[in-house]
Amino acid sequence: MSNEQHYRALEAMYQAAPLNKFYLPEMTVEEGTAEITIDIDSKLFHSGGAAHGSVYFKELDDAAFFAVNSLEPEVFVLTTSFTTYITRPISRGQMIAKGRVVNRNRSQWIAESVAYDSDGREIARGNGIFVRSKMLLAETLGYKEYLKQNMSV
Repeated sequence: MSNEQHYRALEAMYQAAPLNKFYLPEMTVEEGTAEITIDIDSKLFHSGGAAHGSVYFKELDDAAFFAVNSLEPEVFVLTTSFTTYITRPISRGQMIAKGRVVNRNRSQWIAESVAYDSDGREIARGNGIFVRSKMLLAETLGYKEYLKQNMSV
């Protein structure tokens, strides 16, 4: 499988995740990076009328996670820790998170992500540590369907 096919299969895996039927994100993956966009809607608000912190966390963690998994072609990676810093509320437009791998060794990766609003202002950032799991990517929802549809045997 080429790197490009791996990136497209990761995007298919992300779209197939049941949780994303609620958030309706869009994602692109490239080598060591991922970008995710979520339209901000009132269904994502806390009682104060802006996006709940869980939305920031999800988008930042997902962007960092997929940046890492772009460099791991065999197995699903896991987030072992993730720190989120929210710097500005958002209540309209889009939240765009850009993740990138900043360090890796034989047992773990460190990745960071930054989220912006539709006007390009930074609204949050995060960083985390990721490790390999034992789950093969080829067995995950979305990834395996992509392989069946796009890979010749």
